[in-house]
Amino acid sequence: MADREGQVDLSIIIVSWNVKALLRECLTSIRENISAIDFEVIVVDSASSDGSPQMVAEEFPWVTLISSEQNLGYPRGNNIGILVSSGRHVLILNPDTIILNDALSIMLNYLEDHIDVGALGPQLLNADGSVQSSRRRFPSLVTGIFESTWFEPFAPRRVLKSYYALDLPDDQENDVDWVTGACLMVPRRVIDHVGPFDEGYFMYSEELDWCRRIKDAGWRVVYLPQAKIIHYVGKSSEQAITARHVNFQQAKLRYYRKYHGPIAAGSLRGLLLANYAWQLVLEATKGLLGHKRELRRQRVQSYWQVIRSGLRPAGY
Repeated sequence: MADREGQVDLSIIIVSWNVKALLRECLTSIRENISAIDFEVIVVDSASSDGSPQMVAEEFPWVTLISSEQNLGYPRGNNIGILVSSGRHVLILNPDTIILNDALSIMLNYLEDHIDVGALGPQLLNADGSVQSSRRRFPSLVTGIFESTWFEPFAPRRVLKSYYALDLPDDQENDVDWVTGACLMVPRRVIDHVGPFDEGYFMYSEELDWCRRIKDAGWRVVYLPQAKIIHYVGKSSEQAITARHVNFQQAKLRYYRKYHGPIAAGSLRGLLLANYAWQLVLEATKGLLGHKRELRRQRVQSYWQVIRSGLRPAGY
């Protein structure tokens, strides 16, 4: 990596799986809203079956396309893109995003003016223009119990308020612990120092892990709302609901095992499995009572598959 540093200003890495229309829109937005930047775009396709690779090759010949015959997972796919890239800065970008105006120039200029910043995230917007939550503090074990589980409505307000950084104004630049990986810009020198993504994750929590390593190495992580990007949220993962449950929880458990130890991860794993078992019983009961039986049947099948997976920490 280091010997290619400086060839272009920015390498944009996009890992894509069966989101052809969104990928086309994303690439078009890059082409129309990037100026005064020497850049390259690398699309790593993870065995899409919707014609995505053919579309990229035919409509965007200026894009470097890497096609895989297997679903590589998000961290590994990005690492492949990073390995062949040549930019002084690397942008990790989801295919379900739309670049707005000069967002990329704003981010790039900020990093070049602030050499102590190791990772930078823009303000993410929903399709209706509302602000999407995209910056966080590092999760505690208590956070893991409540965040993205059925216990979340019962969480002490301060726990999730702190985790989601709800005390920070949406329109204010701030140092944070980590930013979501839908759009994440990192200088090459930082990647050379801390390494690329941890491929023990398959999907989810990889940017949390990366930002933690970046902060632990002494760099800042910054949320920059002056740069704005639309993010449609989860358009790849919603194609496989059961896998999304499994991948999310296994990634979560990998993070806790890695940074909080095996006892903490094991306790959280038991709680999550019990939670899925309880939800399975509730859904089955509702189905037996005749309430939306097809929906209940689908959920019972999904939760049973999650329980059968064992929810072991990813990579362990």
